Amino acid sequence: MQIQSPRRPKSKSAGGQAKGIWQGATCLLVLFAGIPLLAGEKRARPPSFDNARLDSVFYSDLSSAVQPTRPSAPELRGAAIAKATAAANSADKPAGQDDESGQGWEKLISAVSLEDEIKSTKLRFDAVITSPGPFKSGGYQDARNDLSMLATLFAVIAEYDGEVRWKDESAAARDLMARTAFNCKAGSVQVYNEAKLRKTDLQDLVGGSGLNSREAEPENDWSMIVDRTPLMEFLDRALYDELQPNSNDAKSVTENKDKLRKNAELIAMVGNVMTREGLADAEDEEYQKLAQEMVKSALSIRTGLEKNDAAAVRAAVGAVSQSCTACHDQYR
Repeated sequence: MQIQSPRRPKSKSAGGQAKGIWQGATCLLVLFAGIPLLAGEKRARPPSFDNARLDSVFYSDLSSAVQPTRPSAPELRGAAIAKATAAANSADKPAGQDDESGQGWEKLISAVSLEDEIKSTKLRFDAVITSPGPFKSGGYQDARNDLSMLATLFAVIAEYDGEVRWKDESAAARDLMARTAFNCKAGSVQVYNEAKLRKTDLQDLVGGSGLNSREAEPENDWSMIVDRTPLMEFLDRALYDELQPNSNDAKSVTENKDKLRKNAELIAMVGNVMTREGLADAEDEEYQKLAQEMVKSALSIRTGLEKNDAAAVRAAVGAVSQSCTACHDQYR
C-alpha cells in the first residue's frame, strides 16, 4: 500500500489577488465620494418649545397634580349638595316668596305670556257659551275652569310689577270672572245668562273698549279668586297637551319654542298661586315643597330654551311631570 502525503491548499494566483485589491479600492472610493453629499444634505431643525405655553398643559411637579389625600364619601356628597344648592339659588325665587319690590310675578311669567293666555282662554270660553243646552249638558264645567283661570290671570296682572295690558282694569275683571266661575257649579239658564255677560265683558276688554264697571276689591283675596281643582285641570292640559308633545325631540323643541316658553311660565305662575294664603293646603310644608319643585322645574324649561339645550328642556319637562304626579297622588 502506498501512503499519500497530505495535499497542500492551492495558493491564489497573482491575478486573483490583484482582482481582490481592485474591488476593495473601488468600495473605498464610492464610500468616500458619498461623504460630501451627506454633509451637504439639509435636515429639519429640532423643534423648539415655549415653556409658558407648556405650563398650561403639563405639571412642572407631579405632586402639584395629585391631592395629598383621597376625598371621602361625605366630602363628595357635600360637594354635590353645594353644587345643587348654588344652581337652585341662581334660579328665580321659589313659589310663595315675595321681595320688597312687589309680588315677584314678573320673574315667573312675562307680560306677553299673560296677554296671550288671556286671549287663548277667551277663545275657549267663547266656544263653550253658545246655547243653554250644551251649557247645561256639561259646558258649565268647562266655563268654570276657563273663568277661574281668567280670574287668576287678572289677579296676577293686578300684582304684576311691570307694564302689562289691562292692568288698570285687572282687579275689576278678576272679581267679575271669579264670581261667575263660583256660580258655574250648575248649568242653569240663570248661570248661562251670567256667563254670556262675561263673554261680552271679555270681548269689550280685549277689543279695547274696556269694562262698563271698574268696581273691585283693592287687594287679591285668593280664597275668593280660585280653588285648586281648576288649577290642577289647567296644569294637566299645559303639561300633557302642550309641553310633552312639543318636546319629544330636538326638532320639536326648536319648532315650538314660543309654546314651550309660555306654558312653562304659566305652570310656574300656577305653582306660585297654589301656595298663596287662602288656598287649600297652602300652609302644608310638603305641599309647598312639591309646588316649589314644580316652579323650579318649569323655570328650568325656560332656561333650557334660552340656551338652545333641547336635552335640558326635555329633562325639565320630565321633572315637572314628576312633581305633578306626586302632588296629584297626595292632594287631588
